[in-house]
Amino acid sequence: MAATKGLVFAMLLISFAFVLLMESAQMVITTQVDSPLPDEIDCGEVCDARCQLSSRQKICKRACGTCCARCQCVPPGTSGNYDVCPCYANMTTHGGRHKCP
Repeated sequence: MAATKGLVFAMLLISFAFVLLMESAQMVITTQVDSPLPDEIDCGEVCDARCQLSSRQKICKRACGTCCARCQCVPPGTSGNYDVCPCYANMTTHGGRHKCP
C-alpha cells in the first residue's frame, strides 16, 4: 500500500513538472511572436530624396508617397534598387505600368 502511494505521488510530481515545462515553453513561443511593429518611415523625406532628379517632381513625389504609405519602404537612390523593396517594385497602375518611381 505504501509503495502504491509513493508511486502515485511520484507520477503526480512528474506530471506537474511536465505541465510547468510545457507552459514555460509556450510562454517563450508567445513572447517571440509578439514582436513590435517596425517604425513608420517619413515618406515625405525619403520621397524628396527619391524624386530629386525627376523632371516632373510633383507627380514623382505624389506617386512615391502613395507607394511609401502602402509599403512602408522606398528603395534608396534616385532610381532602380527595386530589389530592396519588393512591394514598391510590384505595385502597378491600371495600365500595367510601374506605379512607383
